[in-house]
Amino acid sequence: MSEIRTMENERLLVAVSDHGAELCRIYDKKNRREVLWNADPAFWNRHAPILFPFVGKVRGGCYRHEGRTYEMKTQHGFARDMDFSCVSAGPDAVVHCLCPDEHTQSIYPFAFELRTECRLEGNVLKLCWTVCNRGDQKMYFSLGGHPAFRVPALAGTRRSDYFLTFDGQDELTYIQIDDQESLAFPDKKYRLALREGRCSIDDHMFDNDALIFEDGQVKQVGIALPDGTPYVTMRCEDFPFMGIWSKPDAPFVCLEPWVGRTDDAGFTGELKEKAGEYALEAKGEASFVHEIEIY
Repeated sequence: MSEIRTMENERLLVAVSDHGAELCRIYDKKNRREVLWNADPAFWNRHAPILFPFVGKVRGGCYRHEGRTYEMKTQHGFARDMDFSCVSAGPDAVVHCLCPDEHTQSIYPFAFELRTECRLEGNVLKLCWTVCNRGDQKMYFSLGGHPAFRVPALAGTRRSDYFLTFDGQDELTYIQIDDQESLAFPDKKYRLALREGRCSIDDHMFDNDALIFEDGQVKQVGIALPDGTPYVTMRCEDFPFMGIWSKPDAPFVCLEPWVGRTDDAGFTGELKEKAGEYALEAKGEASFVHEIEIY
């Protein structure tokens, strides 16, 4: 049976579930407010799932590897819906691990190990995810985060009163996905103009699903309060993709660091040809770190 593991210091109270190794609470003790979305199913029934071994969808609910077809009917892989083993749990760090079972081997034929560490350091959460290839052949995967932050955070304000903040940039380009199949159109790029490195969270920003920033454009992204002061900042140097998403009128905004992304519309190639797919050599491992700072 999965448990909730709690970490706490003078500034934050943080909870992580064994189910999905999912971050499920960030309470800001200084400002006396919940920061992470509460998974209200009226809008979205998750807090901050870990996406593995896929980010987004595979076209047609199946993918191809070495001439064989495998089913992957759900988006974002399977890790978010599995119980992880808790390796250790202390007042400032929680470590989880996920390994293959009979079900995962039938839909993802790699001998993987996914280790996750959530460490609390003052007002910062440091999240380190390590993927290990225990097999004798090259392994392909995508990996991502999907944390939802409460916006609005202050009484009497609306989501559109808040800002997305970027690290000193003047303009970004992004792609979007087809709302019917949730597949990407990489050749159709949109422009996000920024003023002093920020833009308002417009009410219609997410009408066509997530904004997907490619090519390592976003190494730091945040949410600012209506007066412009920081609320949350994410630093994500190790992640070449960033998705920003919410539902129309939903009281949260997701900042999603990704390695890899959803399939391109019309994609019929092998797994190794999938956009953004990470190739891990036999017996190798790769670690990806991002930080969430609460102000």
